[in-house]
Amino acid sequence: MMKLTPLPAGLRFADPVALIATWFGSGLMPKAPGTWGSLAALPPALFLAWLGGPLALIIGAALAFVIGIPAASRYAAAKGTEDPSEVVIDEVAAQWLVLAALPLAPVAWGAGFLLFRFFDVVKPWPVSLADARLKGGPGIMLDDIVAAVYAILAILLIRYFTGAL
Repeated sequence: MMKLTPLPAGLRFADPVALIATWFGSGLMPKAPGTWGSLAALPPALFLAWLGGPLALIIGAALAFVIGIPAASRYAAAKGTEDPSEVVIDEVAAQWLVLAALPLAPVAWGAGFLLFRFFDVVKPWPVSLADARLKGGPGIMLDDIVAAVYAILAILLIRYFTGAL
């Protein structure tokens, strides 16, 4: 049986900070929590896309970003680390932003998922700059948004040169 990452002392799973920061526990998976958080972002993204298309995804991403800052800050403070790996609300906000740039199609969304994960893991400049320089909730959230912008730019380049996506 897989053992989940424990929550910091003083936080219960039902605490809104823990639920939001770990995106309902997806960030507590022991291996690759950012990937699990990005995967867990997909079903609600599908609902948002059906509900209101790209605009609903952008609004959802903005709301996740805004509520993610204090949740990530409080979770990091409870954990005693600057950027706990189990905080994945940043992946959720960024993943929704990337998906807003794509048609609602499995191949397109799969490509958006992979591109975002690539840029989030590799952290090219200025993603690495945001990751290194900004602290607390804003730093946790912003580096993933910059990675999302890279993924969107890659999508636009792929569209321009191949007509795909």
